[in-house]
Amino acid sequence: MSSRRRFLKKAAIGTVGITTVFNCDQSSKTNKTPLATVTSPKKPLIISTWRHGLAANEEAWRQLKKGTSALNAIVSGVGISEADPNVASVGYGGLPDREGKVTLDACIMNHHSDCGAVSFLQSIKHPIAVAQKVLENTPHVMLTGKGALQFALSEGFKEENLLTEKAEKRWRKWLEDSKYKPVINIENHDTISMLVLDKEGNLSGGCTTSGAAWKMHGRVGDSPIIGAGLFLDNEVGAAAATGLGEAVVRTAGSAMVVELMRQGKSPNEACKEITERIYNKHKNHKDMEYLQVGFIAVNKQGEHGGYSVRPGFNYAVFDDEKGNRMEKAASKL
Repeated sequence: MSSRRRFLKKAAIGTVGITTVFNCDQSSKTNKTPLATVTSPKKPLIISTWRHGLAANEEAWRQLKKGTSALNAIVSGVGISEADPNVASVGYGGLPDREGKVTLDACIMNHHSDCGAVSFLQSIKHPIAVAQKVLENTPHVMLTGKGALQFALSEGFKEENLLTEKAEKRWRKWLEDSKYKPVINIENHDTISMLVLDKEGNLSGGCTTSGAAWKMHGRVGDSPIIGAGLFLDNEVGAAAATGLGEAVVRTAGSAMVVELMRQGKSPNEACKEITERIYNKHKNHKDMEYLQVGFIAVNKQGEHGGYSVRPGFNYAVFDDEKGNRMEKAASKL
């Protein structure tokens, strides 16, 4: 009997111990900050490269506010730059290649990781809209050259002469020396990349450009390449690039920025680390003389950031709190 009493006593103590631990656990749960008090992400939010991003942001914001999808808002927003003859590095009015032809690259990506792109496209003013059609109406990610043009025409786009008188004059002046040397921070604008965090907290992005002036006919940069000029993961964040495309392609730049955000870095920290990685890999490279690369990024919490190799890179941000404004990126040099 004494053994039985000892057994029952131990069992009772054990039961009390278990109950105590359980109750402590329940107590700790009730003391946690209620979910409702956690700071909500800033949304919607738009971030885009360079000063012409202000006008693009305005249009994209207007579209979002009237209920347009983020993808359509991006197409409308960056379409402002594509149609502006005073923007010398995007769409209509873009500086041509060394043969005097304006060739265009663009890509777009939604929160499901569906994407579409066109490269080496000629005679179509809005390559970003064609990229969207590639996403929506084909089983492919990228169409290029004559195939991209054929597809655009089949979708109802019209051919136009994209070489403006101003751009042609600059090209003919360049022909006098015919020296290829990319210009850093060309006229304070370059590729326009746009990232959107919509009201549902989903990410989308787009990128469009006429590429480097005086490039070889057929050259394609980073802008239409998913993972280089643009990348997003809707669970993590989005990033986009501007500047010397070859350097971004060599390092899968935008994808690497997103991966660093996945590891817990802020958008600004991620942009900085990848920019410095590009700088270190190009310190003794032939491209170093005119190396300029900049990144923008936004995460699911609505935090944003930007960073570049050289000074001069800025980007436009639009949110409900502060409206549409320019922010200056820090730089390595």
